[in-house]
Amino acid sequence: MYYAIISEDVEDSLPLRKQARSAHLDRLRALQADGRLLVAGPFPAVDSEDPGEAGFHGSLVIAEFDSLAEAEAWANADPYVEAGVYAGVVVKPFRKVMP
Repeated sequence: MYYAIISEDVEDSLPLRKQARSAHLDRLRALQADGRLLVAGPFPAVDSEDPGEAGFHGSLVIAEFDSLAEAEAWANADPYVEAGVYAGVVVKPFRKVMP
């Protein structure tokens, strides 16, 4: 089943994001290589593809896991969590309807 991992950043998270970005992306690439990643990306803090120094205010990952517990464990082990980027993370079951 798919799960939506919705994360909210702490204030001024951009420097923390930059430090942990490589490790964060490596984990997403692993999900992608396993064919389990539906979509992933950040929420820009401003209405722009490249928010620059405005940074981001959170992230969304939708990926396939065997259970909610597995999805939560994966989300809580994210390098962004360890680096203090996220103020909070919510994991919810997600049912893809379209496309």
